[in-house]
Order: sequence, then structure tokens, then C-alpha cells
Amino acid sequence: MDPKITIGLIQAHHDVDGDEPVQAHKEAAIEKHVRMIREAKASGAQIVCLQELFYGPYFCTEQNRKWYAAAERVPDGPTTRLMQDLARELGIVLVVPLYEEELAGVYYNTAAVIDADGKYLGKYRKHHLPQVQAGPPTCGFWEKFYFRPGNAGYPVFDTQFAKVGVYVCYDRHFPEGARLLGLHGAEIVLNPSATVAGLSEHLWKLEQPAHAVANGYYVGAINRVGWESPWNMGEFYGQAYLVNPRGEFVAIGSRDKDEVVIGEMDREMIGEVRDVWQFYRDRRPETYQEMASQ
Repeated sequence: MDPKITIGLIQAHHDVDGDEPVQAHKEAAIEKHVRMIREAKASGAQIVCLQELFYGPYFCTEQNRKWYAAAERVPDGPTTRLMQDLARELGIVLVVPLYEEELAGVYYNTAAVIDADGKYLGKYRKHHLPQVQAGPPTCGFWEKFYFRPGNAGYPVFDTQFAKVGVYVCYDRHFPEGARLLGLHGAEIVLNPSATVAGLSEHLWKLEQPAHAVANGYYVGAINRVGWESPWNMGEFYGQAYLVNPRGEFVAIGSRDKDEVVIGEMDREMIGEVRDVWQFYRDRRPETYQEMASQ
């Protein structure tokens, strides 16, 4: 593998009003993101990650059964198949966050990972689900209304370019899974998100660089941008970024516009940093048992 890998992080505004039918949301967002994926490829990206629940608004702002219709099977649904074809055509790895239906009435917040030859490698299901009021009184992150907690572990996907782990949005507040992704061999962890100013912005550039340093890998953090109506819960503040194992920002996006953020990861840096900071050598897992029992 070439040690230098170009990463593309896509941040975008969702352009369709929440009152519109579910299919209108999906069609518009998929068309837009396909266009931006092609832009990422034209800019040299080899691994591209989309934002959380990319083909719709962040509908968890409300509790409405309407949005169950957005769920699809993974990998057998139309969006995963479309992205497999696109990955194969462009020769890029795609991380595609979407709303998964495992069976009728059982749903997950999921990211499908597709290799550069179009092969579906597997999925990550978001483990940690917020149930938090935010913005206007009826608005919040009501994810337990829509999803079951993830039950597929913390897999790392051996793509043609790098070993990729996925953590989704609220997961980033929990260092335990971030460590497991490192132990499972991740060279880069991608964290697609939907998060608003006032609630978490002050943490945005703290937690994930800390994960990168503590675990000796790259982190790609993605957030959508702008306001979504009719809820107007808060401003999705963008600022997607790539951070290296030293905690240095390699690339960072704007706050308020659609953007393909391009940054380069150097796989050799991972070994160099881990040789200096021997966090994996000096771990004491035998002393941590109490953590899992609390």
C-alpha cells in the first residue's frame, strides 16, 4: 500500500424542507452527494466519507413515524447498490451512513463500507444513541425513537487503501469504542455526524483529536451545515476535518457551506507516533475490569 492516502470528507446542507415526502428528500440528497463524490474523486480522494444519515434531513429532531419509510436494507437496498456501482466506477472507498432496516420495525443508524472495486465490506451500527432535548422545546436528538443500539461490534475494514474504522456522531463522546477500533487495527477512524452549535461545538475540536492522539490513528470528522426547516433546532456548523495522530489538523472545512474537504494521511506517521508514545504497550487492561461491570 502507498503510505500517502488522500481522504475526502463531504459536508453538505440538506436542501429539502422536512414537510416534504420522504422520497423527495432521498432523491434530492442522493443526487447532490453523488455529484460531490465525483468532485472528491476529481480532487484526488481515495477514501470518501459522507455525513450521518446523508440522504435526508436530521429527522431525529422530531419523533414522527413518517421517517421509518426512509430505512433500507443494507447491503441489499438501492442506495448501497448505487454506491457500490459508484465506488467501482471511480475506484474509491466509500463510507455511506444511512438508515438501516434489519427487519420490519427494527432499525439502526448504520454506515456501509464499500471498497474501491465496489465490494461491500460490511457495516458499522452506531452504538451510543442520544435522547437529548436541544433548541426549541419540541426539538432534540430523539434517536432512541428511531434506532436500536448497535450490536455489530467495532469492526475495522481492510480496504485497498487503508484499514478503516467507523464511529458515528454521539459515539465520539465515548472513548471505549475509540480504543477498541485502534486495538482492532484502524489506521483511520471516520466519524460522520449531525451536530449543532450551542450544544457541542466547543467539544468538536477537542474530543476527536484526543482520540487520534490516544490511539495513534487519523480521525476524519464530518458534520452537515446550515439550518434545517421546519424545525430550525440549531445550526449544523460544518467544519469537517482530518486530524493526524499527533493531534494536528491536516485539513478543515468551512462553517457554513457545502464542501469537499480534502486531506492527506500518511500511514508511516502512525508507526512513528506509536514508537514514541507507547500507549498500546503501556495499557493495563487487567486493571480495567471494573469499568465493564459498572
